[in-house]
Amino acid sequence: MPDTAAKAQARTLPDAQTILSVRHWTDKLFSFRCTRPRSLRFRSGEFVMLGLLDERGKPLLRAYSIASPNWDDELEFYSIKVPDGPLTSKLQHVRPGDEIILRPKPVGTLVHDALLPGKRLWFLSTGTGIAPFASLVRDPETYEKYEQVILMHTCREKAELDYGRELVENLRDDPLIGEMVEGKLFYYPTTTREPSERMGRVTDNLTSGKVFEDLGLEGPMNPARDRAMVCGSLAFNLDVKAILEGWGLREGANSDPAEYVVEKAFVGEGI
Repeated sequence: MPDTAAKAQARTLPDAQTILSVRHWTDKLFSFRCTRPRSLRFRSGEFVMLGLLDERGKPLLRAYSIASPNWDDELEFYSIKVPDGPLTSKLQHVRPGDEIILRPKPVGTLVHDALLPGKRLWFLSTGTGIAPFASLVRDPETYEKYEQVILMHTCREKAELDYGRELVENLRDDPLIGEMVEGKLFYYPTTTREPSERMGRVTDNLTSGKVFEDLGLEGPMNPARDRAMVCGSLAFNLDVKAILEGWGLREGANSDPAEYVVEKAFVGEGI
């Protein structure tokens, strides 16, 4: 946690924001909400650089997806705890009232603009890779653009799925998009280590056809109908890319929209 001097210095920075709430989901995962700069405009799914001051008083920043939708008055972030990580070893100890550095220059590829129009949208994630999709599943534009939205999220243990599970459960009663979500959003959480109702890696459940069978959806994916966004480890991203391209989907970008996009900013997670 920053000492008093560091916190005082942080307040002199124009990019400082105030922590509003913190929730620890497991001993390895936590989320927090902070104030939103009035000038900040972002597309759901984008990320910003945020962090704290290091021991020398220098900003220590890492890329974090904004987990809240673009209409929210506050900003939400979802993070892993890395015991020896330069940033998260300190960030995990923040409390309401503390200040954090946030550079209000959002960027990223996990945005609607990077995809061509389609009928089904797949969010494929592991661990904290669900963060950008937490933003997108709360954005009305997602349901205006697609007939079906499938959120696949895989973690090792059941408790690591709680953030996504609670997020989806609360969507049903959301006054803004509750009615839009009904019948359109399909949630498919799985574990790979601890036994649960559904198990298996995202890649295995895609290639075996199990996810299509379990959700009653036509499979496999095809470029005429399906669009996908991918966020996880480097190995996960590469494996999913190979599957999607095997089905004929092409990787897109903001400047060249196509059938799927991958976020490359978080592949290390050693923060």
